[in-house]
Parts: sequence; structure tokens; C-alpha cells
Amino acid sequence: MGKYFGTDGFRGEANVDLTVNHAFKVGRYVGWYYGRDHKAKIVIGKDTRRSSYMFEYALVAGLTASGADAYLLHVTTTPSISYVVRTEEFDCGIMISASHNPFYDNGIKILNGNGQKIEASIEARIEAYLDGELEELPLATKEDVGRTVDFASGRNRYIGYLISIPCRDFKNIKVGLDCSNGSASSIAKSVFDALRAKTYVIHNDPDGTNINRNCGSTHIEVLQKYVVDNGLDVGFAYDGDADRCIAVDHKGNIIDGDKIMYVCGKYMKEQGRLNGNTIVTTVMSNLGLYKALEREGIRYEQTAVGDKYVAENMLQNNYSIGGEQSGHVIFSRYAATGDGILTSLLIMEACVEKKSTLCDLAREMKAYPQLLRNVRVGDKKKTRENPAVKEVIARVAEELGYDGRILVRESGTEPVIRVMVEAGTDDICREQVDRVIRVIEEQGLTVK
Repeated sequence: MGKYFGTDGFRGEANVDLTVNHAFKVGRYVGWYYGRDHKAKIVIGKDTRRSSYMFEYALVAGLTASGADAYLLHVTTTPSISYVVRTEEFDCGIMISASHNPFYDNGIKILNGNGQKIEASIEARIEAYLDGELEELPLATKEDVGRTVDFASGRNRYIGYLISIPCRDFKNIKVGLDCSNGSASSIAKSVFDALRAKTYVIHNDPDGTNINRNCGSTHIEVLQKYVVDNGLDVGFAYDGDADRCIAVDHKGNIIDGDKIMYVCGKYMKEQGRLNGNTIVTTVMSNLGLYKALEREGIRYEQTAVGDKYVAENMLQNNYSIGGEQSGHVIFSRYAATGDGILTSLLIMEACVEKKSTLCDLAREMKAYPQLLRNVRVGDKKKTRENPAVKEVIARVAEELGYDGRILVRESGTEPVIRVMVEAGTDDICREQVDRVIRVIEEQGLTVK
């Protein structure tokens, strides 16, 4: 974790934590860094937040002032930036979005030439430049000043790519889409319409301030009701920049990232396309997923929380699928990052090919009750290393045995310790989480 960049870019409240000056300087450094030995080409996309336009112009000013050419995809998804970077020979891509955060927040995500989040070493250099620790960069002059190019055609090629992926169309299947008044509003419906689905869309009318407001993957209850009330076969909800997907079956059951990985991973194994017979998860995936994978003879590997770490593991080992419970799912055959619309297409393919409902495919994985609570502490490391805290964690783990799990970890962005327990019942989860938190409080480690 850096001073400004977390696991998902530079994020904060617009013009409070993340300002136009920050954006301009990020553009200055990125344009200079990638243009040291040639004319750099940088592609930029944004979500539907009101401040996204402001940050777009600031980034473009910084990039072109450093001599780079800036190509604008306009309102688009994060995975479309990743696709265009990889296929159109750009030096890097920039996405302006704060994902599932409220409209007044925003963020800057930078993707390298492979379409993945940039290396921590480059982020560190950008941070040093933002803090004035590096000497000022030269300004481009005369014909070396960069150009700004309208590149909406890149988004259209991405749409065509998505349409080409499923091996069958979705004729007469009633599909509900919750576009979260975000980036998916410009892409998702056209993809499903082209694949002959009967497409029903909600929250597809962004106004700059309604992104993620009581809609999308973080408010899945809205899509649950919509699917059931309208007798739909399946529903998919995206977040603000459409790099994650949460599904709903025809009965209104939530199919989160863990169940998506189970359904798609099992289908890929049956098709002979599950490289290494392995699915990559973070440590926060549900115990029920691991038990279901073991039953199916599928291996799994765990990473730290963050799709960035999942992607790194998959790249190193050439694995086919990995992701997070939150709905970030990566299919390495088709994409270098999580892609909510792609995920929904591959779920549909599994259902069509197996002639099954999503409800039938997902019910094979039984999710364990899970409780997560955050505890504000004065010193995260001191709390984790406290002997009494370590002892109670060990005892809880021993008592839960094979039928449960405890995970205690530090937040990467807040002064918080996260205590998570999975067990056979909600009561056991609550009892064991309270037990650990009580010891943390008794040791005088908490703060208000």
C-alpha cells in the first residue's frame, strides 16, 4: 500500500482527497514515463460520475503537456480499457472511477501494457512526484505537444469482442441487468440484445450523481425483487465501472463471486479448459466454496485480499479462473482483469450448454454462515501480535476445526482489524467473533 495508491488505484472524495492537481500531475508523470524513448499512446476511459469529466480533462492536460497522445474512450468500463490497451498497442490505460463508491468519490486506475494494474514500483514513483520528491519534468513544446484523439471506436470493438465469446446465443432467455447507473449503461444491453436474449434493464439512466445509489452489485436486493416480480430467468448486477458482477437466479437467490467461481470452474473442468485444475481465490472466500471444490476434485490457491493479487497469481501459474466473493472474477483466456459483463456471459454459457438453471448449478455449493466485524485499534500490528489475542484466535480455530474457520487480518486502508468467522450456524459465528473482540477490548487495544 502506498500513500495514495491502494489495491485499486488512487481513490478518494473528489476535490478533497483526490484533486484536479493530483490528476494533472499523474498525467504529467505517466506521459513522461512512457514517452522517454518514443511518442507515448495512452487510452483513457471514465465512468458516469459528474467529477469524471473534470478528472478526464486534467489527466489529458498532464499527458499532452508531457508529450503523450491521449485517446478518449469516453464513458466505458474498466475491462474495456484493459482490452483496448492489450489489443491496440497502447503504452498504458487510465480509468477514472471509484468503482462501487458513492458518486462524490472518484479514483484513478492505471493499467500497464498488458491490461493489468501497474506495478507497485511505478506507483511509488508517481507518488514521489506528487509529493515533490522528484525534480520537475520537462514540458513538451512545438510539435512534441501531445494530441487528444476521439477513440470511441475502441469501445465498439470491445463490444464486438464480448459478443463473439459465447459459443451459443441466448435466444428467448429473459435476462435482467442492473447497470448501477454506471459504465455498464453504455455497453451491457447492446451485448445481450445482440445475443438474442430478452433483455430487461434497470438503473440504466445515469445523471452524474445516481451511480451506485440504491442499485447495482452493492444493493442486490433491488435486482432480486425485479427478477422475481417480472418472472425473469436470471439477473446480473454490475458495479460503477462494471469490473464485478453479482448474479441472481430465477428464484431470487444471490449468486456471489464464490458461487460464480464454483459454477464456471466446474463447467470449465468438464470442458477441459481449467488450467492446472485450479481456481484462485482470496483468503475471504467462503469455506463452502473450498469444500465444494474438494468434492469435485478441483484444487484452489489463496491470495491476499484484492483482485490485483489474484491476477498476479493467475499470470504466474497460467491459471484460467480466479476472483473474489465480491464479484471480481477473472477469466484469463479472455481478459486480464475482472470483467462483470464477461462474467455474466460465461455464466449464461454454462447454463445454456448444461441445459440447467443457474439455481440448479449453484445450489451444489452450500455457503457457510459468515460474520465479519471491524474493530478500530490504535496499532494494527501491536494488536495482531498481542499474546492474548493470538491465544484466543488459536483456541477458536481449534474449536471450529474442519467445520469452521477464523480469519483475523489488518485493513489495508483503515486503522481497523477485521475479525471473520465461518461456522455451521449464525449463532456460532456471532459467539466466536464476540469472543475475539472482547479480548482485544480487554487488552486496551481499541480506540473510538
